[in-house]
Amino acid sequence: MLLALSLRDFVIVDKLNLNFQAGFTVLTGETGAGKSITLDALGLLLGDKADYNQIRQGAKEAQLSALFDISDIPHAKSILIEQGILGEEEYELSIRRIIDVKGKSRSFMNNQAVTLSQLRQIGELLVDIHGQNAHHSLNSESVQRNLLDAFAGADIVVSAVQQAYQRWQQAKRDLDRAQQQAETIAIERERLQWRFDELNGLNPQENEWEYLSQSHDTLMHAADILHTAETVEFELNGDNGLVSRLYHCRQQLTALMQAAPSFADSVVLLESVEAELSEVSAYLREASASIETDENLLAQQGQRMQDLISMARKYRLEPEQLPAELLKTQTALNELDAATDLEALQRQVQQREVEYKQIAQQLSVKRAQAATKLAKQTTDHMQDLAMKGARFHIELIACSPSSHGLEQIQYQVAVNQGSSLRAMNKVASGGELARISLALQMVTSKYNAIPTLIFDEVDTGIGGAVADVVGHALRDLGKNRQVLAITHLPQVAACGEHHWQVRKHSRKEQTLSEICVLQTDERIDEIARMLGGETITDTTRTHASEMLVLAQQ
Repeated sequence: MLLALSLRDFVIVDKLNLNFQAGFTVLTGETGAGKSITLDALGLLLGDKADYNQIRQGAKEAQLSALFDISDIPHAKSILIEQGILGEEEYELSIRRIIDVKGKSRSFMNNQAVTLSQLRQIGELLVDIHGQNAHHSLNSESVQRNLLDAFAGADIVVSAVQQAYQRWQQAKRDLDRAQQQAETIAIERERLQWRFDELNGLNPQENEWEYLSQSHDTLMHAADILHTAETVEFELNGDNGLVSRLYHCRQQLTALMQAAPSFADSVVLLESVEAELSEVSAYLREASASIETDENLLAQQGQRMQDLISMARKYRLEPEQLPAELLKTQTALNELDAATDLEALQRQVQQREVEYKQIAQQLSVKRAQAATKLAKQTTDHMQDLAMKGARFHIELIACSPSSHGLEQIQYQVAVNQGSSLRAMNKVASGGELARISLALQMVTSKYNAIPTLIFDEVDTGIGGAVADVVGHALRDLGKNRQVLAITHLPQVAACGEHHWQVRKHSRKEQTLSEICVLQTDERIDEIARMLGGETITDTTRTHASEMLVLAQQ
């Protein structure tokens, strides 16, 4: 929801700071006092095009900022986190815009520079302005479609349709690519096949290079290995070898241990050394037994290693990488074979199309049922909003298949009895458009995720009991939405939970506008003014007080 709005040197406002509350807030004031300034400022903060004429006369630049709580708008939060504007644990978003006298503007979200496109993307999720305004989201085909789908409870089916459409389109792209690149693919397949045949003919095995390198090195040095093993074995176990000399040393020390007990530790150490030397001898004998001096095997391994090295050089690889390259080539060849099987690709396209149309038709049925129900309920509410005989209709227009289904959604309205239905965005009267939007909101408010609704002069062309109905309808919306209404009618103003008044005054030959938060007595005076004009009598004050009490009940 909108938490705060600050303006400086904007139109006829020198400085303004507003704190917003939840519920229903009304904004009143004399004609020309500047009630639309708040909407214009919000429009700029939500991505409207800037104009240097919006800078207060005599100022160098206009500064606008707003603070939003987005804890209940997960989609907006995920977008901002993805763009690096918001942290995972943050829930407040500040938007700031500066306009200079040259007509240039700079925009910021959480003090990071952003584009107007980013402002519009996020703004559509934050505020919905109902009236003659570009931010009137219900004029958007996508919003109309999403609202109907939400009312129909079709979110799961909508997602399934989008996924099925994407799979169908991907299958079509695969087929088109195969048809268009048939010759190129054939050349590439021939290249891969030749490469595969060559590598497969060599048949490199996993870990083969490591084994060959070790085995070949051992065979090459087999004579040296045997000679060294025999020499060391003789030095250890020969007639005068180390083991024999150590044994004699140990025997001499053992003979004197009774006389010299300190020799005991030395005897133990000598026994340990003897045991370890015995193990060394065993290892040498084992190694000698495993050594083969096979000249033929040595030659075979040398040739195999040379073949592997030659192939690796050819493909600019290391020999140990050849098995992986063979697998990679085989996989690419299989994929290319699948990509060039035009009949299989055509069958895949047909299958994906059938799957898409089946789920899309389910969505069409849900939409048709929901459209009838939503249109009837909205029409019923319009009758209470000074639109007797008006009709609301949702037309499902068959269109080419898309990720949104098999039909285009169009909200249509006949504003007078007997008149023909027209697309809602073609309705001329701003007041009628705002009331139609109000009727829709009364039916669908629980499906609309936008937390802040603003109604610009929704009461145009109505009065009396109808104005009272409008006021209570807006107050009801304020129970689960933040609602702000600009109004000229005392009946609507009396229904507000919060009341702001726009005032205009002169200072140093300049006209300035300000907004004041009204308390109970001030509200009575303002409603009395709206009832009887500038001259406020006891009668109008009494009437205003009664109206305020009744409306709040």
